[in-house]
Parts: sequence; structure tokens; C-alpha cells
Amino acid sequence: MPQPVTENTLFYGDNLPILREYIPTESVDLVYLDPPFNSNRNYNVLFKDERGTESEAQITAFEDTWHWNHVAQETYDELRAQARPEVGKMIEALHDFVGANQMMAYLVMMAARLVELHRVLKPTGSLYLHCDPTASHYLKIVLDTIFDPRNFHSEIQWKRTTAHSDTRQGRKEYGRIHDTIFYYTKGQTWTWNPVYTEYDKEYLASAYRHVEDGTGRRYQLDNLTAAKPGGDTQYEWHGVRPYAGRYWAYSKAKMEQFEKEGRLVLTSSGMPRYKRYLDEMPGVALQDMWTDIAPTGGNERLGYPTQKPLALLERIIEASSNPGDWVIDPFCGCGTAIAAAQKLGRKWIGIDITFLSIALQKNRMKGMFGDIPYKIIGVPEDIYSARELALADRYQFQWWALSLVDARPQGGQEGSRTGKMGSDKGIDGTITFIDDASGKAKRVIVQVKSGHVSSRDIRDLVGTIDREKAAIGVFITLEKPTGDMVTEGVKSGAYASPDFHGGTQGKKYPRIQILTIEQLLSGAEIKMPPPGLTYKQAQKIQEAAQTTFDLPGE
Repeated sequence: MPQPVTENTLFYGDNLPILREYIPTESVDLVYLDPPFNSNRNYNVLFKDERGTESEAQITAFEDTWHWNHVAQETYDELRAQARPEVGKMIEALHDFVGANQMMAYLVMMAARLVELHRVLKPTGSLYLHCDPTASHYLKIVLDTIFDPRNFHSEIQWKRTTAHSDTRQGRKEYGRIHDTIFYYTKGQTWTWNPVYTEYDKEYLASAYRHVEDGTGRRYQLDNLTAAKPGGDTQYEWHGVRPYAGRYWAYSKAKMEQFEKEGRLVLTSSGMPRYKRYLDEMPGVALQDMWTDIAPTGGNERLGYPTQKPLALLERIIEASSNPGDWVIDPFCGCGTAIAAAQKLGRKWIGIDITFLSIALQKNRMKGMFGDIPYKIIGVPEDIYSARELALADRYQFQWWALSLVDARPQGGQEGSRTGKMGSDKGIDGTITFIDDASGKAKRVIVQVKSGHVSSRDIRDLVGTIDREKAAIGVFITLEKPTGDMVTEGVKSGAYASPDFHGGTQGKKYPRIQILTIEQLLSGAEIKMPPPGLTYKQAQKIQEAAQTTFDLPGE
């Protein structure tokens, strides 16, 4: 049986075995997942039979486009043989209907993971599954089977973008501007904190049109009668009774209390009305159509195509968990869910199968919260495991190496285990700092090499930082650098910092720095001014967070 996770943790790897090996039964309070799916693919492609056409060597299970390969087939057979009977029958029926194609591969892989997520949820726990209309109808069937239709509560529609015209792309259809979020609970008793939104101006102008003399408080006059009797509700109030067929909504004692408090206003007929103040009302109870949370933009944007706004995850986490509860995101991408959980005082677990995501998450957490403690499982911890990773996947090695120096990856493709060939222009990662009163951000450019290296690599890096007008270049290598490489680096000179952060004299830093993986694992660091704005969002979010609690290290 897995031992409970006792501290905030990031896992690198496939979330299915991680859930089975690390997350105990009924240990999590809230699940949020936004699984990758290439909804831009043509339906003819998604439903094209591809039985036996792809091999595991060609396609990995978590590519943005899922495929029916031997892994999907094995997972399908496992669900039929080992899952609850109703789950096995459901997935078999879907297979008969949908066929062996990308869509079915996605549904099979999701079903296996949703079975595990149901297992790890506490009896009072909740699950939110974020998707788009491409597969939402199938996912609803899967969720109903695993969670029980009685535990379905809402199909939330989130307006993720402003109006646009899909017909410009040659399509004859309506614009696609919403995502779907399915909300389920594990049982019939669950954690729920009501969420309210502000009243719209038109409603306020009509409903709360009265203004109290002296205080300026807005109020409305509310009815004090009811259609059905409820105890002492048939009395006469100062010579007035409710209209025929009606009763008082409150007892006589309660009415007397209202009168003492100045809450009653008499109409021309003598009928009392209750004075309900606007500033005592919580707002409008949140509905299942969310149009008040804008898509990610501005300083919050990380360049991750499917990134969700922090406000969206904050709403979900606040509604369905309490401070100190455990939140898990098994497809955590750039880490919005775990960032929101940290900000709101929840404990968290994030899982992703690419080091691109792990690197982005490390950057994001440090930028928002400083050097807070959390654990990372599944990453190389010595030079031998680093070499194994480099041999297995050079892109994963590159992104992992960047995370060692808290550099933001460049050229990564969200939802994929590979990079974009030729798109990085000699830049694998960047670190940003500000060291003068102008407030202008300056860059450190990072390159990573896992194979043979030579002095030519250093000359190329010098050319890159000249072209990009960067302050410093860092060359991370798995192999030991040659003497010529060191000489080329020294020849490039130094970056002189005005030391805006408080020193009396400026400092000089080597313009080219060569660091080996072995050195980094032993604690070596880049020589540079204190980093800041590690990613676009950091400064804005950090300032906002300081209004609610002190950041660690501040």
C-alpha cells in the first residue's frame, strides 16, 4: 500500500503508475484535471481506424494527439478484466461504438486514470474535469459510470475567449468560445463553500433603488408574507392581516424584533415591508455559466497555449476544499492548479510527464512564493541517472538541466515530449534579472548539451548573446569541457553590473560561464545579479499575493 504523501510534491512521469504507487486510497480532498487532447484535429482523423498502425516507439501515451497502439489495447484489456463490472462493460460498449482510433485511445487512457482518481478521493472529495466539446459527451459517460450519476452536480460552461468567427477559417459553424468543466463528488456528503458573484448594475438600479437617509445605505423592500403557514403566522399585526390565502412569513416575536431594529416600512395600506440592505447580501450565488473570468493574458501569460487563468483555479479550489486540504492535478502542465493551491493555503500534488512542465512549475513557484519547500520525485539525482535520461530523451534532459538553474525553457511544445526543431535560435532557456534603476529586464541565455562538446559551441553561444543583446551566456554540459572551451569563455570578457540591489560598487560576472551537470548536482550556481521576473507573471502575482499573506523568504 502506498505511504501517504506528507509534503507538497511534484512528480515527473506517467500519472497512472504514480497514482497507483504513491497516492493512498481516500487521501485527497480535491482533484482538478485538464487532460491534453488535440481538439483541433479533424473528426475524420480522430475517428479513423488505426489499429496496429502506430508503435510505442513512435508515439508516447501523453502526446497531445492520442493513438490506438499496444499500450491503449493493453489498458483497454485491463479495464475489461480488472475494473468494476460496470466500468468494463461501459468501455467495451464505447469501443464497439467508437472503434479503434485516437478518440477511443483517449477515452481508454482517461478511464484508467479516472478509476484511480476516484480511488484516491476521500468520501467527502470532489473532482473537476476540464475539457472541450470534442470529447465531453464521451467523458460524461465515463464519469457517470465511475462516479455514479447521482454524484454528478454540474456541467460548468466557462467562457474562455471573446467572440470570434470560425467561418474565417472556411468553417460553416458557430464560434467556439467555451470550455466544459464537469463537477462530481465521491459521495453524497462533500466539502462545499458557497461562491457568490457581484450583482449587475441593472439589477441593483431596480431592486435596491431606495437609499436610507443619514446612512446612505441602499436597500429594497421585501415581502413579509408566505403561501403556507409555519407555526405562529396567523396573527394580526397592528390591525393588518396578510391578504386572503397568505400568511405571515415570520412569528410575531420576530416581527416585533424587526420593528425594534427599524427594519419595517409601512406601505400606504398599512402592510409592513422588510428593509433588506444591499451591504448585508453576499451577492449572486454562482451559477454554472462562468463569464466573469477572462482568459489568461498580460503578465500572467507563460506562453503555454492551454494555460488556464489563476482566478479560475482559485474559484474551484475555494469552493470545494478548505485550508490544509490536499489538492491533486495529475496533468499539471504549467502548474496553475498547484500555484492556486499554494496561494490559498492548501497542500498539493502535481504530476506531469514532461520536464518542460516540471521546469515551468519550478520557475513559477519560485517566482510567486520564493524558496518554499516541496519535494520533486522522478528526477535524476546523480550523474549516472542524468546520463540515462540524456540517452533516453535529449529533450527531457535539456528541460531537466534548465530546471537546475531555474531557467525558463524556450522552444518547448506544450502537450508534447519533444521540442520544436529550429525554433529556439540557439536559446534553450532564459533567466531574467533587473540590476539598474531603469527597471529594464536583462537576460541570461542558457544552452544545454548532452553530447560531444567543443570550443565551437562556446563561440556559437557568444554569437547568440551578441545577437540577442543578452548580458550573460551559460553553457550547461553533461561532458567535461575542454581547455579550449574554457579559453573561449574567458576571452569573451565580463558583464559589469551596476549592483542596483544595494551594494556600493558594481560587480563583474563572467560573460560566458560553463557549468557541468556534475557541478550543478553538487550545488554550483550561475554567477549573476539576483534573478527576478523569472517568468512574465512573477512580479504581478507576487505583489497580489503579498496583500493576503507574507511570502516565504520575504
